[in-house]
Amino acid sequence: MVIAPFATFLDVAQNIGLPVVFLLIAIETMGIPVPGETALITAGILASRGHLPIEAVIAVAAVAAILGDNVGFAIGRRLGRRALTAPGPFLHHRRRVIAVGEPFFDRHGPKAVFLGRWVTGLRITAAWMAGVTRMSWPTFLFWNALGGIAWATSIGLLAYFVGHSAEKFIHLAGLGGAVVVVLSGVVLWFVLRARRRRAEALVEAEIEAQIEAEAEAEAR
Repeated sequence: MVIAPFATFLDVAQNIGLPVVFLLIAIETMGIPVPGETALITAGILASRGHLPIEAVIAVAAVAAILGDNVGFAIGRRLGRRALTAPGPFLHHRRRVIAVGEPFFDRHGPKAVFLGRWVTGLRITAAWMAGVTRMSWPTFLFWNALGGIAWATSIGLLAYFVGHSAEKFIHLAGLGGAVVVVLSGVVLWFVLRARRRRAEALVEAEIEAQIEAEAEAEAR
């Protein structure tokens, strides 16, 4: 009963196949929040069960990530700055994206593009922010391709081997042991999430202080 919904989800994903995995990952990396990484993880688990070839899963995910990011980069380069500075609702917050994003990408752009593949927020926004901040396209393409291949390989193989291990564990420890492991993981996730939110709040406070200081300096 506990694993029935997840099994149903895997069955649906198996029937849909790699094309939807490609679409979800590409759309997510364009800057639209859809479950692209979840699709990759699901495909990796299905591959561990022999329903999909893991080589194809990794290749499809890498190509989708690279293409989607390049579309997001082009959108950010052509339309992003105009959208962030146009008059309208939340203008202060939109301008703050540029005020914070430009110096950050000037200092850490390649690292953000590469490592952002493994961070939910950056995975969605890094490509168009690189475009908005006018990062060189060859530089972006190199780090984007490197990150896309490394991300697809690491997440795909992790899901593949965890899928094997999970089935073996359930056979050895039974469903009760599997439930204990899942609940422990959920608790750990909430703890890490709370810590991350506290860190984000501190960073947000520092950014606000910096913006206020700059505004006061301009007023003088």
